[in-house]
Amino acid sequence: MTMGSPVLEAKGLVKLFGRVVGLAGVDLTLYAGEVLAVIGDNGAGKSTLIKCLSGAMIPDEGGILVDGAQVNFKRPQDARAAGIETVYQTLAVAPALDIASNLFLARELRRKGPLGSVLRMLDTGEMRRQSVEHINRLGISTLQNINQAVETLSGGQRQAVAVARAAAFGGKVVILDEPTAALGVRETGQVLKLIRDLREQGLGVILISHNMPNVFDVADRIHIQRLGRGVGVITPKSHSMEEAVAIMTGARTLDPAV
Repeated sequence: MTMGSPVLEAKGLVKLFGRVVGLAGVDLTLYAGEVLAVIGDNGAGKSTLIKCLSGAMIPDEGGILVDGAQVNFKRPQDARAAGIETVYQTLAVAPALDIASNLFLARELRRKGPLGSVLRMLDTGEMRRQSVEHINRLGISTLQNINQAVETLSGGQRQAVAVARAAAFGGKVVILDEPTAALGVRETGQVLKLIRDLREQGLGVILISHNMPNVFDVADRIHIQRLGRGVGVITPKSHSMEEAVAIMTGARTLDPAV
């Protein structure tokens, strides 16, 4: 991984919910072609941080920069337009639709000419062709039939569809919220491979996860949240899993020099 200029930065993010502090001046830096894990106990501010970065929530203070330029996300569509895609635990797939339709959900391609502009007919052939391209480029071997209904897929395959959609349209950053939470060992391995593939394509990946072995398997750096604050950044080479958990729970303080 080569460090250049950050693709995404958060500077001093503050989010208050009445008297409850969601974020207390959090900084975060993500580079292209890296996996940055975000870990922390429940209530640490992980979800609030991700919602601010993805446009689902507006911070009360602080700033967000994409490729060094200040942005002001008012809604998720703004973040998507800036090249940031988020895959939440709920996946937000349409089970009754096929894989191709899910990849182009809310971004449907219409036929050229009057058929598309007047009759608003969809170009299903082109969407299927592009879907096959996206899936092949990511090396997803578990999705063989692009016409298969998502409701017939396994948990890991559904996750692959959601990740493929994010990778297809997220030009810069893909945020993954607990992508392996409900998966078995084999399907978890497939999702971790997908994450590595996203990194190989030069995307910046933010991985939110409670699964420490997964985090230490794929992350280049690990951002630790505690009680609404970012308490430090470590790497799988600089610290052990036990040390990461100790910092996360407050049993150990991270040396500022690290």
